[in-house]
Amino acid sequence: MSTDYSELRKKLKSEQKRLEEELEQIHTSASSSDERREGSPFGKREEEATETLELEKRLTMENRIRQELVGIEHALRKFDEGTYGKCDNCGKSIAKARLEALPQASLCLDCKSQQAKNAKGKPSPG
Repeated sequence: MSTDYSELRKKLKSEQKRLEEELEQIHTSASSSDERREGSPFGKREEEATETLELEKRLTMENRIRQELVGIEHALRKFDEGTYGKCDNCGKSIAKARLEALPQASLCLDCKSQQAKNAKGKPSPG
């Protein structure tokens, strides 16, 4: 039984392109804001706090985008390998409805649920 996932592949490619452009835009805006600050006096604590907050927000957003890209690239590799739609953990088919909602899903619902339970049960580090 072969399922046609061509539309999902198109969605993944489109989302990959969008995220790469978003990442590029973040880098462009970061370098232009660095250039603007170069000549300004940098002694005020308010300025430092604002710049630190902006940097943290930018890094958080950049990290989120990179994580999404990793998932999308993994799904696209699975297309190339012929394993798209199969759970990375148990090898069973991932429900089509799940893939339509989240084309980069790499785990079936059972394995994803188990992963979430295991993550909740772990003691906090430190």
